[in-house]
This record gives sequence, C-alpha cells and structure tokens, in this order.
Amino acid sequence: MTTVDLTTLREEVREFANQYHLAPRSKALDASPAFPWEEYRALGTRGWLGPRVPPSFGGRGWSFRTEAVLLEELAAQGGSVFAKLVLQPEFCAVLRRAAPELRERWYLPLLRGERLVGNQITEPGAGSDVRSLSMTADRVADGSTEQYVLQGTKSEAAFAVDAEAAIVYARTGPKEAGGGLTAFLVPSDTRGITVEPHGDMGERWMRRGTVHYDAVRVPLTHQIGEEGQALHYLVEELTEERVMLAVIYLALAESSLTEVIGHARSRKVFGTRLGDLEAVGFALAEDRALLDATRLYLEQVLTEIETSKATPGRAGMAKWMANSVALRVLDHAIQFHGGAGYSSKLPHEQRWRDVRSGGLAHGSNETLKMLSARELFGPR
Repeated sequence: MTTVDLTTLREEVREFANQYHLAPRSKALDASPAFPWEEYRALGTRGWLGPRVPPSFGGRGWSFRTEAVLLEELAAQGGSVFAKLVLQPEFCAVLRRAAPELRERWYLPLLRGERLVGNQITEPGAGSDVRSLSMTADRVADGSTEQYVLQGTKSEAAFAVDAEAAIVYARTGPKEAGGGLTAFLVPSDTRGITVEPHGDMGERWMRRGTVHYDAVRVPLTHQIGEEGQALHYLVEELTEERVMLAVIYLALAESSLTEVIGHARSRKVFGTRLGDLEAVGFALAEDRALLDATRLYLEQVLTEIETSKATPGRAGMAKWMANSVALRVLDHAIQFHGGAGYSSKLPHEQRWRDVRSGGLAHGSNETLKMLSARELFGPR
C-alpha cells in the first residue's frame, strides 16, 4: 500500500483549489450545469482519480484513510463536486473485471480523466431493491455472431448527458440465481439509446437523466465479469462507496459549522451575541457533539473496511449517520445566517441541496437501516 504524507497532501489540495478556483467554480456549475472536464483532467493528471485503485489496474494503491484526507480537503475547498469526481473510477470498479481490451480502452483513460463512464442501475420500478431490476439482456445470434440485446429503461442516471459510455446492469437470468444480473459496458453512441435529461435540485453538474434502451446490441466482449453475478459485485462496491460518501458529507458539514459558529460569535442581536441566545447556542453545541460522534463512528468503520471486516450494514449506517447529521448542521447554518443563509450569497444552501441526494442515492436511508437490522437479527 502506497504511503503518502498527509500534511503535504492537504497542502497540495489547497494549492490545487486556489489554482482552479474550485469554490467559485462549484457555484458556477450549480448555476450553469456542465461536466467540469478541465478540472476532471487535472485531477487525473495528479493521480487523484480513484487513488485507491491498485497499481496493477493503473491506480496509486492508496489506503482508505489517505483517500479520505483527499476527499475532505476537496470538499472543504470546493464542495461535493470535485470530491465526488475522485470516486468515479471506484464507482466503476466493476470494470476491473472486464476483458483486458475493454479495460485498456475505458478504465485506464477514466483514471486519467480522459473518459467519463456512468453507472446505470436504477429503473423506474426498481432502485434500492436491485433484485427487482427488469431490464433484459437476451443473447441472440446474428448470423455467425452472437450478441446481447438490451431492452428497458434506466432512470436517475448520473452523467446521462455527458458520459461516453455506461456500465449497465440487466437481467440475464432468474432472480433466484444470485440475482440473475449481468453488467455490460455500453458506449453512449450505440444505436437505440435515447436520453431524457432531468432538472435536479442539487449536484446539477451531474446532468442526470432517464436512458431508454430499445433493442440495443452489445458484443459479447462487452460483458463485464461472469454472467448473472453482477449483484455480488454491486454489494462489494457499494459497501466501500457508502463509507467514502460519508467522508464527503461530514467535510461539507464541518465547513458550514465552522462558518456559522464564527457568525454566531460576531453577530449582535438583542444586545448580545447571536451564539449567547440559548436557541442558537444549544443547537450549535449539539451539532458540534453530533458531528464529532459521527466522525468517531466513521473512524471505526474505516478501520473495519481497511481490515476487510466492514459489513454492508455498518457501512450503510456510516453513510446514513453522516448524511443525517450533515443535513441538520447545514440546515442550522442556513437558519442562523437568516435571510442571507437562504440566498446563494452564502454556500450553505448549495451544500444542503448537494448533500440531500445522499438520503436517496447509493442506497436510500430506509434500505440502509433495513440492511443493518438484518445483520442484527439475522434472516427470517
């Protein structure tokens, strides 16, 4: 595992943030959504895209904790956008199971920031309940050549507008056979694909959308991993993803808490400091304690995940706790800044909108609690 000096890393991230003006850029991307190709390529040049990826697959082999420092600093300096870009190759980790030619063409350029690959799981009738996905991939003969034909619709797809290809999960077998799902790499310009862009509340730079697949033909060589085993791959990847997302949520909350405490010290109301009013001071004191407690829990789960002991339930609870506490902190930052907090003059409202997606994406809060409860009580 590659060793990195964390103090130096933090300084490098701050220099990067100043060079690329990440804070104003994040605000601009919210107002005029587009994929930030320049910053994406710059992250790739520095080896900061998917740095946990093993060197054997083109990454740097960082530890979870080292990547967590990178995510914290990027989130603190420029909001969620640039921190989440770091994770994109890890969201697409299943590509490491693809044929060497496919990895060379799509995964290595993804690590360099030269390509963008989306990840399409959710459908109009199935999201967190992955076993209920209904998109089909039928194996058919076309003369002497066999292909898969994809039929169905994917919804809530991140980068639906901008991705050059997507990892698409489709049913190739019965639900009982390990979920019966198979992953495919599908270039976005393949015939039969149409995209309906969404208008989102936050993280607008992702330009999500609904993607329709109408008899889309995919070569057998674009199958990723073993047929029917994609559900197992998803569980493994989501466990890691949820922990790293929790890091981002806490970093954003920490920034706003620091800022609102400073405001509560200097703002005078009714002849005293804003923070001296119990309604404000008590709330912020609780926020401080809750944020610190959640960070301690996350530290435990990071230790577990680095020693391969983390369970989906524990990782899910880390994401839920971090997201819930972050939303509370951000809501107080808006409230205690008054009318200015509600406006785009201050960063709190954008942070709140960006963090709000965390209660839905990569496993809804309700699903995460269900996973944790099942680990507590076992199967029925």
